Amino acid sequence: MKLTRPSLRIAQGALAGLLVLTGITACAQAPADQRAERMQSELRKRFGSADTNVDGLLTREEASAKMPWVSRNFDAIDTARKGTVTLADIEAYAMTRRGARQAGK
Repeated sequence: MKLTRPSLRIAQGALAGLLVLTGITACAQAPADQRAERMQSELRKRFGSADTNVDGLLTREEASAKMPWVSRNFDAIDTARKGTVTLADIEAYAMTRRGARQAGK
């Protein structure tokens, strides 16, 4: 199929628009990814600070001293009812909460 000049211009314009939208989408995702990395890094740092006996587990008391959000949500995070939570437990709970918030939008 041979394109006429106006059709070619329209096709080129559409392609240019698509490239611009792709670039905007990529730029919008980059800050979100960076924010997620910063939040995860901060969570690890705070967990390490709260884990006073360095056993990789937080008790309710350790959480209340350094991680008030974890302390307030301790029962929901500690689904196995062991009396302690791991960094992975906290991350899983946070991701579940984030998904629920996004689904509610």
